Amino acid sequence: MNLAIRGAIAALALTTMVAIPAHAQMGAPKSAANKGRVEINTQIAYKDMIKRLNAAVKAEKMGLVTRASATIGARRQGITIKGNMVVGVYRNDFARRMLEASIDAGIEAPIRFYITERRDGSAKLTYKTPSAVFEPYMEKAEPELKEVARELDTIFAAIAERATAEN
Repeated sequence: MNLAIRGAIAALALTTMVAIPAHAQMGAPKSAANKGRVEINTQIAYKDMIKRLNAAVKAEKMGLVTRASATIGARRQGITIKGNMVVGVYRNDFARRMLEASIDAGIEAPIRFYITERRDGSAKLTYKTPSAVFEPYMEKAEPELKEVARELDTIFAAIAERATAEN
């Protein structure tokens, strides 16, 4: 095989190897990424929404498992950005049932709410329904995973409703 052909084959192989990881980093198609997504725009101030979500999680007898905020991190560096906070919510009995049904689905817990500050200072609350979060695991999982997801759908909707209810 001549040098030009070997070079073309090597270039093609390298291009293929590079193209696969680059495509994977682009994320899911927009339609799949938005499946089960619930967005609630409110007139509630961003800081108040954080308090209200915390109270709603507690009222629905769920646990606030994680909290992350680029806003707080930026503030520590002397930078101001609009408010955003990711809040992971779950409960141990659901975790045990989920893992019994699908160990692979465990990567999705806790399920998250996302609070963002809009231009006017009010908050938007976003989350994906637990059924949508667990959908990729349903085919290989025990039927119990569907039941866990349905129960969590109801609880997450109640949390969102409590947190965003205009008084």
